Amino acid sequence: MAVRPIVKYGDPVLREISQPVAEVNREIKSLVSDMMDTLNHAQGLGLAAVQVGVVKRIFIVDLSAIDINAALRVFINPEIVETRDQIELEEGCLSFPGIYQSCTRPAWVKVRALDIEGRPFEMEVEGMTARAILHEYDHLEGKLFIDYISPIARTLLRGRLKKLAAAS
Repeated sequence: MAVRPIVKYGDPVLREISQPVAEVNREIKSLVSDMMDTLNHAQGLGLAAVQVGVVKRIFIVDLSAIDINAALRVFINPEIVETRDQIELEEGCLSFPGIYQSCTRPAWVKVRALDIEGRPFEMEVEGMTARAILHEYDHLEGKLFIDYISPIARTLLRGRLKKLAAAS
């Protein structure tokens, strides 16, 4: 449908808690279609609705760029049911162009959500899929990946973050 601008760090909308989707209707499906176009254009792995300025509990994950068996998944009104273990890996975010930092997240997640047709589903995943789901879920809660990095890493990034915030 359309590529939407991605909200960058510094925009206060990224810290808002997203609102539940009342009904998976044509408007929501159009938003998801735009999010798919935006994610594809940005060559990212995931995108939350808040990253295109819509404060709704929706995100998409598409790991097909790094896993030929992966398919794009839509998560509407997701809930994190359970997490296990911890792993530290490098992470980036489309709202933080060019910034990658190591952070610790659960290695496994069980998530429940609605799909694009409004049907409930549940899945248990690990590895990069778990990380992507947890990263995007955090966006719905107003949390950012930099919230998980060490104080030293945050101090080292301070100048770059100020420039990014000033540009938004």
